Amino acid sequence: MADDTRSGSAARRRRRGMAVGAALGGCALVAASTTPAAAYGGGHGRDTRYVSLGDSYTAGPLIPQQVDANCARSDHNYPSIVAAVRKATAFKDVSCSGATTDNMWKAQGTNEPQLDALNRDTGLVTVQIGGNDIGFSSIIGTCARLSSQDPTGDPCRRYYGSSGIDQLTVAIARTVPKIDAVLRAVHTRAPHARVLVVGYPDLLPDDGSGCYPSVPFAAKDFAYLRDTGKRLNLMLRLVAEWDRAEYVDTYGPTVGHDMCQAPDVRWIEPLQPASPAAPAHPNAKGEEAMARAVLERLGRGHDRD
Repeated sequence: MADDTRSGSAARRRRRGMAVGAALGGCALVAASTTPAAAYGGGHGRDTRYVSLGDSYTAGPLIPQQVDANCARSDHNYPSIVAAVRKATAFKDVSCSGATTDNMWKAQGTNEPQLDALNRDTGLVTVQIGGNDIGFSSIIGTCARLSSQDPTGDPCRRYYGSSGIDQLTVAIARTVPKIDAVLRAVHTRAPHARVLVVGYPDLLPDDGSGCYPSVPFAAKDFAYLRDTGKRLNLMLRLVAEWDRAEYVDTYGPTVGHDMCQAPDVRWIEPLQPASPAAPAHPNAKGEEAMARAVLERLGRGHDRD
């Protein structure tokens, strides 16, 4: 493997994995930065040369207009909105539905390795990745299937915790070195860039309530899946801080607009979408909300919180 991708100290990775594991196991959902707040890159107009990396939450599958059939990418996804508002002088969106961290280095159909879009002139990079590494689609399908066995209980939580250890928490912890490698590679290939790690939005009611059968999860699994999403975002925040990147919270700004809400309120579509969007994905309003979060983060400068 190339030095700019997956080299580095194994001991450092183990320490980071242990730290994240401790945080996830303790259900900590916020974390203070331990990284100095010195600016990394940016400035001198560089951030008008923008590259977007990511998965389907970035790409915007089924949201009009679709501009890349291979990746189900929309020209109304959040990177396109950010590029327009920031008046980017150069903009390349290589996000692709179904992408994992491996696709930063490996082609995905006609989509070249996403990291290949970066160069020394890149001034702004957004990265939203990790959901497919923990098996997002498989989790949704499994929990929906199990719900019929015990619609008022928590069959999904019991399934993933049957060994005595929650396997989704383990999957998130195992994704730490993958995100770390991506961010180190981004810094190597785009050394002057301002790098933003974009978290995932709120998919389910933040209060833990459910909406079975319109969203077919068992009643007590809604809180379990909500907490899994928060743990994923916590991991992304921690790794961003370790790797001199900035974290963009899209969960907080989307609370109250989850897939259980009425069609005119929700920004995340349920498993049977009413608006153009993939199941369990942001619709156009959801992409706009994530764009606002990214723009707000950019407007604060390089401080980290």
